[in-house]
Amino acid sequence: ESGTTLETYDKAIRDSSVFEELYACRNVRPSFCTPLGLWGGMLYTGLFYVMLGGKEPWTLKHHGADSDTLVPAKDAKKIEYPRPDNKLTFDLLSSVALSGTNHEADQPAHLTLKDDSVPIERNYAIYDGPEGRFCPAGVYEYVPEEIGDGYKLQINAQNCVHCKTCDIKCPSQNINWVVPEGGGGPTYNGM
Repeated sequence: ESGTTLETYDKAIRDSSVFEELYACRNVRPSFCTPLGLWGGMLYTGLFYVMLGGKEPWTLKHHGADSDTLVPAKDAKKIEYPRPDNKLTFDLLSSVALSGTNHEADQPAHLTLKDDSVPIERNYAIYDGPEGRFCPAGVYEYVPEEIGDGYKLQINAQNCVHCKTCDIKCPSQNINWVVPEGGGGPTYNGM
């Protein structure tokens, strides 16, 4: 047998306070995805997590992948967000700057596409390019083609704050996110 295994890692996590906290809140998010919706989730969370400490002997299941919940753009209402007021709300790139994100320019790309045709042929055509909306750091943007009409997906990996939303929410599961070399990414100094 070759390769590295993390046998001791699992035991170390299970014996730590981290596991205790994660286990206690394991049912919070799935409780909101029941037929009782928001109010049922709040009631469940209040009773079992807040009052009883998350010690229920069962674990609720997530039903399906988060990326499967995205609806086609033609079936969704367009949301018009107000412009940032720079007091309570701020523009995207200023917020990314606060994270202290830094990636070395000469490292291999940590965000790649499995198939370069998918963003335009599927994601843009059906969902109106959701990558530009679900990424909190503005990593993905659709820009006009340099020659001819149409758009292309541009990946601004230097803005990535490593939240992995793209890996979870992409409807085609076409984005390949890997850990960058050399510890690059957000530092959140002073936060």
